[in-house]
Amino acid sequence: MTSTDTSDTSETALSSPAPGAAADRRRWFALAIVMTAAFMDLVDVTIVNIAIPSIERDAGATFSQIQWITAGYALAFAAGLITGGRLGDIHGRKRLFLLGIAGFTLASALCGFAANPEMLVASRILQGAMAAMMVPQVLSIVHATFPAHERGKVFGLFGAIVGLGAVSGPLLGALLTEWNLFGLEWRPIFLINLPVGVVALVLGRRFISESKAPRALKLDLVGVALVTLGLLMLLYPLTRGHELHWPLWGYVSMGGSLVVFAALVAYEKRKTARDGSPLVELSLFKVKSFAAGIAVQTVFGVALGIFFLVWTLYMQIGLGWRPLRAGLTGVPFSIAVSAAAGTSVQLLVPRFGRKVLQAGALIMALGVLLYIWESDRYGMSIASWQMALPLVVMGAGMGFIVAPLTDAVLSEVPREHSGSASGLINTVQQMGNALGLGLVSVLFFGEIGDRLTAAQVGPAFVNAFQHALGWVAAVLTVIFLLMFALPKRPAQHVEGAEDEPGAQDQDQVHGQDQNQVQGQDADQGQDKDQGQGRKPEFVG
Repeated sequence: MTSTDTSDTSETALSSPAPGAAADRRRWFALAIVMTAAFMDLVDVTIVNIAIPSIERDAGATFSQIQWITAGYALAFAAGLITGGRLGDIHGRKRLFLLGIAGFTLASALCGFAANPEMLVASRILQGAMAAMMVPQVLSIVHATFPAHERGKVFGLFGAIVGLGAVSGPLLGALLTEWNLFGLEWRPIFLINLPVGVVALVLGRRFISESKAPRALKLDLVGVALVTLGLLMLLYPLTRGHELHWPLWGYVSMGGSLVVFAALVAYEKRKTARDGSPLVELSLFKVKSFAAGIAVQTVFGVALGIFFLVWTLYMQIGLGWRPLRAGLTGVPFSIAVSAAAGTSVQLLVPRFGRKVLQAGALIMALGVLLYIWESDRYGMSIASWQMALPLVVMGAGMGFIVAPLTDAVLSEVPREHSGSASGLINTVQQMGNALGLGLVSVLFFGEIGDRLTAAQVGPAFVNAFQHALGWVAAVLTVIFLLMFALPKRPAQHVEGAEDEPGAQDQDQVHGQDQNQVQGQDADQGQDKDQGQGRKPEFVG
């Protein structure tokens, strides 16, 4: 999910795949392998959400550890995305993809066999770091493997896989948790990655072709360290504050994070002047629509991070539902997101522009308010079918936002910086998600008493859910206002529109998360320098 500017993201001179049936089969096998990795990453994120309450009960995880099981992955993923993409440019996309998938598989095994919550948190952080190495190579490999005129079809298939992953992840997690295979409780949700990862690793070595960038940017490890340190100083006190009764050091740490971020800005300016390869291209923020779009992505990530975790806890701990029932309850939401995403990019945005995204924010906020009303009205006796209407409304609103948002944010960004900008979009969305997960400690657990009887748990969780959703609705209103700074008519990037026979294909894509292609087809296609579209982040 990351990228950098023109020289960073790869100016690879690509030749058309060799003719013949064997070459054709080889590249389609390569596509299947990278799509499998993309699917595995998305499912791994969504599958964990549904199993969180089971992990809490079986492993004895505290609420702050629950937050870090999800937030740790998002934080490591976000911090490593741009660096993962640059490593692929420098050392080869195939090599980094295989290293990433091997590390991801190993980390999945460590998660599955974790002896305690602390080991599980550490393994999830490792898993996120390995995903940051693997995922940025996915669309780069697609660009290096397929000529421009075929990529529209490929990205359409990619979007279908993403939609399938979004729907199947929670259901698969629910089934694996319910079945309790071999008495392993929640552990199969991670162990299922092992055979898939091994097969992808073996076949990837054979069928994926290597590609590099002749003029890749240098690594900015200091920038990565400062970003990670700043986020940790902010998130750790947020997640532990309620549990530790908000000690003074927590406020000092959160205040200190602002100093670290200021140091990051100063360092990136010097890095730009010195060698032109900063982690963050600060000049992009001079583009008003991009700066506003980054704010939208960050705040949207916060809203989603809050909602998906508290939603799972509400259904399974508050209402006492089994994982399978909770997973099935979410199906209307996933379907609505996919349907609305496709409609927005194909029909609505070309005609109504920015208004579609703003309508999406308001519709999603309306769905959240409707959910609060139904939760309050029916209390502990609420049924799955009664949740369907607010979830469909929320899903429709989210679909109107996620698919066209990246194009809207990038519309006024100079073409030579499109790769860097798209990578930064994905990075801050993940960082926003991690921040939202950290805020759950304040907005959700802060509303729950420390010592509850069995009879008090359900009503306390229902009340905390409603309180947290109130904040989600407020955040969506802020997103609606921020969207006024986006272009009225986002540019439509047409895949291969500027390709000419024999021309160099600048595949500015390694920062694009596989989940970004949701709802986009060839007509809405991918700019050859971006390979984007925007995903619905079903993250935890």
